Amino acid sequence: MSGSKHGRDRRGWLPWAALGAALVVGGVIGGVIVAATKSSASPPASTPPSSAGSAQVSACNVISVADQVMPSVVTISASGRGGGGGGTGSGEIIRSDGYILTNNHVIAVAANGGSVQVLFADGQTAAATITGRDPLTDLAVIKTDTAPKLPVIAMGTSSTVKVGEATVVLGAPLGLSGTVTSGIVSALDRSVQVPADNDTTALLVGAIQTDASINPGNSGGAMVNCAGQLIGVPSAGATVPSPSGESSGGSIGLGFAIPVDLAKTISDEIIATGSVTHAYFGLATAPIPPAAAAEGGVPQGLFVQNVVPGGPAAQAGLREGDVITKINGEAAASTVQLQELTITKKPGETVELEYWRNGQTATATVTLGTQP
Repeated sequence: MSGSKHGRDRRGWLPWAALGAALVVGGVIGGVIVAATKSSASPPASTPPSSAGSAQVSACNVISVADQVMPSVVTISASGRGGGGGGTGSGEIIRSDGYILTNNHVIAVAANGGSVQVLFADGQTAAATITGRDPLTDLAVIKTDTAPKLPVIAMGTSSTVKVGEATVVLGAPLGLSGTVTSGIVSALDRSVQVPADNDTTALLVGAIQTDASINPGNSGGAMVNCAGQLIGVPSAGATVPSPSGESSGGSIGLGFAIPVDLAKTISDEIIATGSVTHAYFGLATAPIPPAAAAEGGVPQGLFVQNVVPGGPAAQAGLREGDVITKINGEAAASTVQLQELTITKKPGETVELEYWRNGQTATATVTLGTQP
């Protein structure tokens, strides 16, 4: 294909590319809404449903687990500057000197001069400061200056969690502190987009899906195994929209938690440095539906809408108008695939992208940069 024809084809379906993201998001929201404490979005069906089946294990002794874990779970109230806006969420004590893990969306309203209050399981309250937050993963750490030393939640690992495994969720749904629900791990490795700061989105990477009730206010709380060890941070729950398009509210047995292995990595970095460093491609893409690909005479994949001059993608040779067809050998189907890599990889690591340009296929090795 000649350069000029390539340009004409690109102009022919570029307006669709600009509109595609809104259409996809709007379409999924019409089917199911994933709600955070104060906002909602939708879980993409990027992973086939998993069945508990024979993997299901006996239910936890919930009384024993609750007695063990509850002292380490707190209720968090956040408000904006001057007391404007705010809400409640949950958190868990991860260090005895007062560090508490929660979701970014629980405390984001207080980030610019607001206030954060913590209610402990014994009824005591304390003011907290924001140690740091990471809008891209929807995680944050706050700190209280209280004595004596606080009861720390036992850390598990999400790498060994199995579908069908029993789990217990503790937190403060709707501000009701000390609430305990139980269920099983329904599926693993979900990629769930939720609203973040300034009309952006956060990505729950490799999220653990559960049928244990997760409602607004559970966000930032504790998902634990039968040994009382933290395996995930409950962050979103699906609700069914009403005919008017509004959420009907209430848990429908589709909740999502950030895996503890990722949460621990992020929280350790926040405590050490006050912020989190993420990787960066330096490009913007939009998925091409089959019909649009056929009409434009291009392969299915991710249309490159923009390449940051001098950025990692540009240095690897990618240009506006290219179509990324494979990412590290896997078919490129969603922008979430690139977003996941910016969270799970570090600056300096490489990603191999196969792309199409003017009828030819080539490969570029992108050395990831640091998120601006």
